[in-house]
Amino acid sequence: MSKTTIPTAGLADDAVDLTSKVTGTLPTANGGTGATSFTAGITEIDHFRLSSGFTGDAAPIASNLERIDTSGLFEKTGTGMSESSGVFTFPSTGKYRIDFIVRQQISGSGQYNEGSIYYTTDNSSYNLASGSSQFISQVNSTTTQAGHMNTTIFDVTNVSTHKVRFHVEVQDNSTSTVGSTSETFTAMVFLRLGDT
Repeated sequence: MSKTTIPTAGLADDAVDLTSKVTGTLPTANGGTGATSFTAGITEIDHFRLSSGFTGDAAPIASNLERIDTSGLFEKTGTGMSESSGVFTFPSTGKYRIDFIVRQQISGSGQYNEGSIYYTTDNSSYNLASGSSQFISQVNSTTTQAGHMNTTIFDVTNVSTHKVRFHVEVQDNSTSTVGSTSETFTAMVFLRLGDT
């Protein structure tokens, strides 16, 4: 029994010129929206931090928030978030991942030290999206720090009504939430994953 050889075709190195010969909308599987360029993907990244610390609860953290501006560390992608009195507004609709990183400290022990992400879809009533908590146990007589983080995915279908803010709640009102204008201890990260 003889074996049949099936010829294979090859492409020359210059057969597909992606830099100038591909135009129009590129096809996407499963009915997605085709990209019109090779730069499509993550279009918004932003990173804020608490620029100075405070003690006790905050609902929300309404002051001393800044976009990270340490040279060589971070530069936003896209338009970026807007913040006013602790309320964050999104630059465009889409599905966003939001991270809240919290560092807290106390000279003593605290049973609960919490950080939470709250959201609204009507620009009025806020609901809990995600929360985290950390127990701080005193070490000798020194100030003890603890960190925790939580995350959520938020489907922003209307930038006028869909917003977020960040809360902290502590058992002992002498507990400080740590901030700095030169280092990042308590922070908020926003990443647009894709279209709504």
